[in-house]
Amino acid sequence: MKPPKLILPVIVSSQLFCTSLWFAGNAVMDELMTSFQLGQGALGHLTSAVQFGFITGTLIFAILCIADRNSPSKVFFVCAILGALFNLCIIWDGNTFFSILLFRFLTGFFLAGIYPVGMKIAADYFEKGLGKSLGFLVGALVIGTALPHLLKDAKGDFSWEIVMMITSGIALLGGLLMVLLVPDGPFRKPSSKFDIAAIPKIFSGKKFRTAAFGYFGHMWELYTFWAFVPVILQYYVEEQTDVSFNIPLLSFFIIAIGGLACVIGAYIAQRTSLRKVVFMALLFSGLCCLLAPVLFQISIPFVFISFLLFWGMVVIADSPLLSTMVAQNAPVELKGTALTIVNCLGFSITILSIQLINQLRYLVDSPVVLMLLAFGPMLGLMVMRRKGV
Repeated sequence: MKPPKLILPVIVSSQLFCTSLWFAGNAVMDELMTSFQLGQGALGHLTSAVQFGFITGTLIFAILCIADRNSPSKVFFVCAILGALFNLCIIWDGNTFFSILLFRFLTGFFLAGIYPVGMKIAADYFEKGLGKSLGFLVGALVIGTALPHLLKDAKGDFSWEIVMMITSGIALLGGLLMVLLVPDGPFRKPSSKFDIAAIPKIFSGKKFRTAAFGYFGHMWELYTFWAFVPVILQYYVEEQTDVSFNIPLLSFFIIAIGGLACVIGAYIAQRTSLRKVVFMALLFSGLCCLLAPVLFQISIPFVFISFLLFWGMVVIADSPLLSTMVAQNAPVELKGTALTIVNCLGFSITILSIQLINQLRYLVDSPVVLMLLAFGPMLGLMVMRRKGV
């Protein structure tokens, strides 16, 4: 049974609109720090709060089997409403650092009912060609993540609160599109209930371990790079005093171009193999981590921005392919548990990476700390060298 032509565009659009909540706080971080007198470490802490909320949410959603016992589209809609609400709470004048952390945590919590549930909805419609569908879906996540930076650039003389209002508004629109236009898919099946005792069995498979550890290495680099793109651009401007950047607009393009890379990578993988494309993406992104400090010394802005755009592509191109590999190599009867564990562990790793770089950048005050991101791709390359995955 072939799904209606509009189903994938609607799922992708809804995912794009709703995932704009993810980095909404990062896009207006300077204004947040000024308005609420936040400390220098606010960027890392607020980004980690969203990640921790997402981790907590995915575990609870899996334990309660929420997306299996209820219509996934309705779950998506409810979470879009609540995520938009807590994102909007950031503009409250009475906020403190703790309350902002809490609101970002709750936004991340309800993103657990958006990003993974959106992938589940896609899987319920596209039993064949899942890798290509996930390429579009993760691409939408990437552009949605970058969107607040574009909104910040486009807001003109409007206050930063407008950015938060718009992101909440489009998230609500995304939820409405999903619940009104995407009914339950023809391949919807209940997955296994979360079972902590099944974890050793899940990781006993060599192919699954390879896919999972490749994903973990990828996650070590990804969200930290995204979180610090504006910081990287600002640092270059400070190093090259004769250079001036439109940082919000460039941040949007550097992150958003990864959405195109997800789609291109999925099509290339159809003609070659998932493992080969993943290996190349990890190799190039690892090289970007190692070369980054050198690029700061180049006084040609075009070269530096081109480098960041390339990095923005290779850092995410392997993401939908790794998710596909994890799904394909998980035990059928434990697939729900397996995907949940890998997702939660992957996002837990992002917290460690973000906090490490966030702390070291004040101690070292040098882009050399970006080289530490290479540990993730290196791990991924080591495991991906195994054949037969």
